[in-house]
Amino acid sequence: MKSILVTGGAGFIGSNFLPFFIEKNQDYKVINLDLLTYAGDLENLHELNGHPRYEFVKGDIQDKGMIRNLFQKEDIRGVIHFAAESHVDNSIKNPEVFLQTNVIGTFVLLHEAYNYWMDKPFHFKSGYENSRFLHVSTDEVYGTLGTEGLFSETTPYAPNSPYSASKAGSDFVVRSYHHTYGLNVVTTNCSNNYGPKQHSEKLIPTVIRKSLSGEPIPVYGQGTNIRDWLYVLDHAKGIDLAFHTGKSGETYNIGGRNERNNNYIVNKICEILDKKKPKPDGKSYKTQITYVADRPGHDLRYAIDATKIETELDWKAEENFESGIEKTVDWYLSKK
Repeated sequence: MKSILVTGGAGFIGSNFLPFFIEKNQDYKVINLDLLTYAGDLENLHELNGHPRYEFVKGDIQDKGMIRNLFQKEDIRGVIHFAAESHVDNSIKNPEVFLQTNVIGTFVLLHEAYNYWMDKPFHFKSGYENSRFLHVSTDEVYGTLGTEGLFSETTPYAPNSPYSASKAGSDFVVRSYHHTYGLNVVTTNCSNNYGPKQHSEKLIPTVIRKSLSGEPIPVYGQGTNIRDWLYVLDHAKGIDLAFHTGKSGETYNIGGRNERNNNYIVNKICEILDKKKPKPDGKSYKTQITYVADRPGHDLRYAIDATKIETELDWKAEENFESGIEKTVDWYLSKK
C-alpha cells in the first residue's frame, strides 16, 4: 500500500475529493495535512473518522522540518496539493499571507518531495520512479477575458489580484522543478467550483445564507461578471485522472463549460429556494437582491477550454449548472 500526502484536505475542494479518492483507490493510505485555518473544517470529513486508510495531521506546509519528517515517517510516494489561501477579497486586504502560503508553501513541499524521491536532477531513487506531485491551481492566473474566447493551457498568464498572482507564482515554481530537476509534476487549473461543504464567504453559500436569514443578498457591481462553474465532484474526478494518467510536466485545464453571470446565479438560487423553502410572507427571495460597490480589479469573465483533459484523459463534467446547483441548495438546506 502506498502513502500519499494530500494538503488542505479539510477545505472545500479537498474535503469533497478525499472521500471520493479513498473509496475509489483502495491501494492508498492518505495523509491529510491541513493547518485548519478559517477555511478548513474537520467536520467536512466526518465520514472518514476512523477509516483505516486515512490519517489527519495538523500542520503548516511552510514548516520544512515537519514536512521532511512526514515524508520519511510515512514514506510518501505522491502529493496532491490543494492547500492555499484562496479568497480574492482577503488577498486584497492582506496580500502577504497569500504569497507566503501559496508560493513559499508550495516551494517547501516541492523541495522536500525532490529531496525524498530523487538522488539528483533527473534521477529518481529506486522504487520512487512513479512518485508524482499534482498541483491544484486556478483559471484566475490567466487574467480576464472579453465577451468571447476561452482560457487554454497555452494562454499567457496575466493575474490581476494578489491571490491570482500568488497562484501564478506557485504554478511557475512547480514548472521549474520539472524542467530543472526532472520532478514528476502535473498541474491542474480549474474554473469556479461550487457544491457541498463550500466556505460561507463564497458567492453561492453567501446567497443561500443571506436568503434564508432575510438579509440583503449582495451582488457586486451590475452582476454581469461571468464565471465557468464546475461542480466540485466533477473537479475531484478530474484531479484523480490527472494524478494517475496525466503526462508528467503537463497542465490540464478543468472546466465545466457552464458559463453563467452572477445575476443568473443569484436569481436561480432564489427560484430554487422559492420552491423548496417558500418565505412565510409569500414573496420571492429575489426581493432581497441588493447591488453593492464592485471590488477592486474584479475580472469580467473566466471561461475554460477543457478540450485537452476531455480528449487526452477522457474526462467529462457530469453535472450542468442547473443540476449541480439543485444538489448544492439541497445540501445547504439539509444543514439548517
